[in-house]
Amino acid sequence: MVELVKGIIAAMQTPMNEDGSLNEAEMRNQINREIRAGVDGVFCLGTNGEFFILSLEERIRVMEIFVEEAKGRVPVYAGTGCVGTADTIYLSREAQRIGVDVISVITPYFAAISQEELYEHYRAVAEAVELPIVMYNIPMRAGVTIEPETVARLADIPNIVGVKDSSGKLELIQAYINATKGKEFAVLSGNDALILDTLKAGGTGGITAISNILPEIMVSIYKKYLAGDEAGARKAQDSIAPIRACFQYGNPNSIVKVATNLIGHPVGPCRKPFGLVPEEAKEAIARCIDTYYKEYKK
Repeated sequence: MVELVKGIIAAMQTPMNEDGSLNEAEMRNQINREIRAGVDGVFCLGTNGEFFILSLEERIRVMEIFVEEAKGRVPVYAGTGCVGTADTIYLSREAQRIGVDVISVITPYFAAISQEELYEHYRAVAEAVELPIVMYNIPMRAGVTIEPETVARLADIPNIVGVKDSSGKLELIQAYINATKGKEFAVLSGNDALILDTLKAGGTGGITAISNILPEIMVSIYKKYLAGDEAGARKAQDSIAPIRACFQYGNPNSIVKVATNLIGHPVGPCRKPFGLVPEEAKEAIARCIDTYYKEYKK
């Protein structure tokens, strides 16, 4: 199972119509665009996919579309984490029924939670499904960090096969790698800026939001690294710094959606109340794209 969890996995947006409803046709277009660019997997219902503002029924529909459209060409990852264990199990079983390849389970959020409670949550989900599970650590949003010792314990459960870390701290990624050394376990960067450093540290790849804007560049980081071209991989990694700098203008989800729309892919707005990006930000994003990435508009 762990062999699936590697490479550049596109953390895809959920395209929406102007009224906030799902834009299923554009969702299919974007899945095919990412696969054409050479990604190693497509990921729906992550933070970038606005899982937090979709109903369970909508999340099930998104998973159905991803599995239908990917057609087995690349693995489909789906975020099934909810605040409660019961809802997480329900959605994870739906993912298994639909044919998702890997599920990503964010830590329960909002209320304070202990490491033992985290362990029991993930253990219960793992026992309820046969799918490979990648844990999702994003402390700035969820309010909790999965500690390396907890990751090491959970890595002993056969179908818990990896962790995605979006803390932005390379030292935590390294701690996860060290804590699971000798086990069949994947450590992925959820921060686009740390993908190459994660690979060099012994990780297996990255789950990337910038792939919505520049999939070819993100794919090239991994391919060049595998080919032994570390200088080329570093050049590709560093080239995304200008677009990431635009995150200063607001919620990264919103910035990525604005940028994707600006390069000609109509993924629509974020669902309200999110997505009110100031004109200053839109102008900065447009300048960034025109200056650095015009050749990647497709």
